[in-house]
Amino acid sequence: MSGNRLVSWALAAGAGALVYKYCLRPRYMRWGATDQEVSRDLPGDELTSNWAWQATRAVTINAPVDAVWPWLMQVGQDRGGSHSYAWLDNLPGGGSHAAGAIVPGWHDRRVGDSVWLARPDRLGGAARQVVAAIEPCHYMALVSPAKAERLTTGDPGGEGARVFVLEPFGEGATRLLIRTRAGENTGLLRWLYTFFVFDPAHFVMERKMMLGIKERAEALARHA
Repeated sequence: MSGNRLVSWALAAGAGALVYKYCLRPRYMRWGATDQEVSRDLPGDELTSNWAWQATRAVTINAPVDAVWPWLMQVGQDRGGSHSYAWLDNLPGGGSHAAGAIVPGWHDRRVGDSVWLARPDRLGGAARQVVAAIEPCHYMALVSPAKAERLTTGDPGGEGARVFVLEPFGEGATRLLIRTRAGENTGLLRWLYTFFVFDPAHFVMERKMMLGIKERAEALARHA
C-alpha cells in the first residue's frame, strides 16, 4: 500500500472516529431521555462512586407503573428472557420462552437475587448480575457479583451499576429510564473495545429491550 493511500486511510479513520465520538455516541448514550433526566440524580446513583461514563436512556410506556413492573421483574434468562431480540433467547445459553406472558411467581425480586444473562446451568453459572437495591414499582439496581460483595462492606467503588427506574408520566402512562454507570477502563485495548464495540452493541440490545417491555405492557393494558 502506498504512502498516500495509508495517509488517506488514516485521515478517513480519524474523521470517522471524531464523528462517532462527538455526533453518534452522545446521541445513543442518552437515547429518548430529556436534558433533565440525563442531569438529575436517580435511585442507585450512590452505588457507583468512581465511574468512567454514564448512559441514561428512556421511553414512554402507555400503561401505568403497576402494569409495567411485572415485565421488568421477568427480565432474566431464568424467567421471561431479555424482552429483546428473540434469537438471543433461543441461543444455547438462552432461557425461557415465556416472555410474552405474565407468569405468576415472577412478580418480585429481593436484594441479593440473581438476574441471569444466560441459563444458570450454562457458562459455569457466571453469567449473572445481582440485585443491589430495589423498591417495588419504582426501581431495581443491578451490579456484578463482585461489586455486590463489596457493597456489603460499604465500598461503592470498582465496577458500575445498571438501574431500571419507573416513574408515573401524564395520565396513566409510565416513564422507563435505564441508567448505566461504568467503572474505569484499565488499558488502551479495553478502552477501545468498550468505546467502539461494547457501548454501541449494548445500546442496540438495551433499546430493543426497552421497546419490548413497552410493547408487552401496552398490549396487556389494552386488553385489561
